[in-house]
Amino acid sequence: MMKLFISGHAGMVGSALVRRFQKVAGVTLVTRTRKELDLANQAAVQAFYAEEKPDAVIVAAGKVGGIHANNTYPAEFLFENLAIATNCIHGAWKCGVKRLLFLGSSCIYPKLAPQPMHEDSLLSSALEPTNEAYAIAKIAGLKMAEYYRKQYGVIYHAAMPTNLYGPGDNYHPQNSHVMPALIRRFHEAKMAGQAEVTAWGTGRPQREFMHADDLADACTFLMQLENPPDLVNVGFGTDVTIRELVELVAGVVGYKGRIVWDKSKPDGTPRKLLDTTRLNKLGWSPRIPLTEGLAQTYQAFLEESRSNRLRG
Repeated sequence: MMKLFISGHAGMVGSALVRRFQKVAGVTLVTRTRKELDLANQAAVQAFYAEEKPDAVIVAAGKVGGIHANNTYPAEFLFENLAIATNCIHGAWKCGVKRLLFLGSSCIYPKLAPQPMHEDSLLSSALEPTNEAYAIAKIAGLKMAEYYRKQYGVIYHAAMPTNLYGPGDNYHPQNSHVMPALIRRFHEAKMAGQAEVTAWGTGRPQREFMHADDLADACTFLMQLENPPDLVNVGFGTDVTIRELVELVAGVVGYKGRIVWDKSKPDGTPRKLLDTTRLNKLGWSPRIPLTEGLAQTYQAFLEESRSNRLRG
């Protein structure tokens, strides 16, 4: 039997992890909402660990957002994500947790890292300025996991997911990631009968997308390994241009109007594709194609809208 604490269980990634681990025999899940447990409060986190005494932890909580949010609130992104990482990791160690998986992000890699990005690219050159604060917090978290493992012998390790999407995403019109922002924008334009929709940038940057359920499955796989790597990329393995993504979302949503590109807006990193060789060699690969996952996600968006559960 394993008692597993999933932090951030109400978010897109956390809820996918809950769905996946509910299917694993011998696992008892422990969760807390943000109102029940403030992960940025060190004393509260330590008291929680002392009371619940989980056997394992997955750190999926964090403050997340797209280019606009990261660029507008860098202090908040740095503080909140750094506090969550340090409190969850150090608190787990203090309370005797032997197994911990820390979830980072592909934005930890340098802006101009060789593509696809290998784990060894970490800290090799400068980060993308628009999400540097978030990336620094995530790098600190994964390094904490690595060094606690090195010094104390606990199995603390990290996974770096690519851009994720799926049910339960945040659809805030300004502060969400590109995929949910596009879904909401095209849906509202279709419902309002708008003649055109504006997309940011040139459309040339390339991005990789993976369904949250695939990430959850990868986490299940990693948590079952006796000797997992300190750091491993979790990605789909192929990417698309933002222009291709915009056209794909418009098609899935059923928007028939014109798409206008606002080239005054930032593109961000030119390309972000993860090298997933390390994870593939261990025996895991994703299963959900982008077109299938996007159609499923749009249906979830409609259901969440109808039931007033839409985040953002």
